[in-house]
Amino acid sequence: MNANAVFDITDDSDFTAVALKVFRHQYRNNEVYREFCDLLGRTPAKVGTVEEIPFLPISFFKSHKITTSGAPPEELFTSSGTTGMSTSKHYVADRTIYERSFSDAFQRFYGNISDYVVLALLPSYLERQGSSLIYMVDDLIRRSADPYSGFYLDDLESLGHTLETLDQKGKKILLIGVSFALLDLVETHRFQLENTIVMETGGMKGRRKELIREELHQLLEKGFGVSEIHSEYGMTELLSQAYSPGNGNFHCPPWMKIIIRDPEDALSLQPTGKTGGINVIDLANIHSCSFIATQDLGKTHPDGSFEVLGRFDHSDIRGCNLMVM
Repeated sequence: MNANAVFDITDDSDFTAVALKVFRHQYRNNEVYREFCDLLGRTPAKVGTVEEIPFLPISFFKSHKITTSGAPPEELFTSSGTTGMSTSKHYVADRTIYERSFSDAFQRFYGNISDYVVLALLPSYLERQGSSLIYMVDDLIRRSADPYSGFYLDDLESLGHTLETLDQKGKKILLIGVSFALLDLVETHRFQLENTIVMETGGMKGRRKELIREELHQLLEKGFGVSEIHSEYGMTELLSQAYSPGNGNFHCPPWMKIIIRDPEDALSLQPTGKTGGINVIDLANIHSCSFIATQDLGKTHPDGSFEVLGRFDHSDIRGCNLMVM
C-alpha cells in the first residue's frame, strides 16, 4: 500500500476511505491484528465504517511483535520503564514515514522549523536508548539549522542564559521539555519570555509528584512569564503527534483521529463530550497497527479536538502528566 496516500488526506471523506483501506491491508498482513479481529468477529467483510474497526489494546506492544511489513525494521522505538517493568517495542519499517509525519504536523501547527531555535530539555529520554521523542526532536534541531539549537541534558544554567538572551533578541524559540525538568528550570531562574513557545511533553518519571495539568501549567506559566504552556501528545506506539496550544485541547493532523470508547464496553463508542477510553487512529502507523486502544481517559469536542483527563493505570505516555481518575 502506498503510504503517501496517508499524507494526502484533506477531509473526512478522504480519511474514511484511507482508514478502511489501511484496515484491510493490516488485517491481511498483520498476523497479531488479524487474530485479534477474528476473535471479535470483525473481519473486513463485516466492517464498513471507521467506527466498526477493531482497536488493538496498546499492551500488545509489550507482549507481541506488532508489524504489518515483512521488511526488517529500520528503527526500534521502546518505551521507558522502571526496573522489572515490561516495555513497549515499536518496530518501524520505514523511518521516512515517521519523519514526514512529525515534520508535516509541526509545519501545520507551528510553521517552518527553520524559523525557530529549538532548545530541548529532555534528560530522562536522553539517558536511555530507543526514544521516539528524542529521534523527533533531534531531527527538528537539525532542520532548524540554528547554531544555538540543541539538547541541554542537565545544564540548567547554560540553558537559562541562552533562553533569556535569545528571547530578548527577538529570536523565535521552541523550548520543549519533560515536565519535571521544566519545573527544575523555573525554580532556578525567573523568566519573562516574549518570543518563546514552551512545550511540555509530560511525565515526572518518578522525579516529582504527579500534578494535574492545570496545576503544572500554572506553575510553568508563572515561572516562564508566559500566558500559555503548549503540550504534545504522543507515545512510543504511534508515529504521529497531537498538539495543544495551551488550553488543554489537543488537535490532530489530518491522518490522525481520536475516538472515545465506553470504558465498560470496549466495542461501544461514546458520543462527543462524554468521557471514556481514548482510541487512536494513526494512519502513519501503516507498517505496524493504525488502530490502537490506549490506556488514557478523555473526551472529544465538536471541533474534533480532544482532552486527556486521566488514565486507567500508570501507563507510560507523554503529553499528559495527570493523576489517575
